Amino acid sequence: MTGSARPRRRLKQPREEVMAAAMATIAERGLAELTMAGLGRQVGMSSGHILYYFGSKDELLLQTLEWSEEQLAAERRRVLGRTASTRERLDAVIGLYLPGGRRDPRWTLWSEVWNRTTAAEDVLRRQLELELVWHRDLVALLAEGISRGDFRPVDPERTTVRLRALLDGFGVPLVIGLPGMDREQALGHVKEFLDEALSPA
Repeated sequence: MTGSARPRRRLKQPREEVMAAAMATIAERGLAELTMAGLGRQVGMSSGHILYYFGSKDELLLQTLEWSEEQLAAERRRVLGRTASTRERLDAVIGLYLPGGRRDPRWTLWSEVWNRTTAAEDVLRRQLELELVWHRDLVALLAEGISRGDFRPVDPERTTVRLRALLDGFGVPLVIGLPGMDREQALGHVKEFLDEALSPA
């Protein structure tokens, strides 16, 4: 994450108030209802004032996604720091990765950023930085489990690539509310994959 895009930690600051309001709007009413004017009314600013901070709606969405991921990263660090087994911590991280359900605000933001910025190199780089944080944590956790004998000696990098592809594949139908798939089913499929891929012989 770039220094200029790093979210501030206290909600008392205007930029973070706007991002928190954007997340709340997405969670309650969906992305279609997110407007600069509506955000301005919620936080007591004009739409022009919001544009002063973010420049454009696209930049607002991207910075809100970065801010959201930073909040989630703090929770992930707490999970990784627990004294539980590597498999228990891995399962907990996967629980954080997958959307909570239909219209999950973080996943909705991801989807919108993907749709809006596929050709912008700087935005792609910032997205990649967010993705790599998850990737590195999962690789390190798998490597730890292998070193302790909890997991079979797989390639942590290759297995993480496959695991993230699986999680992304389940995340999309969950966030759009596709009939026939719910969070518990997705977690069950992921558990089966991990049992087959990681259980010691």
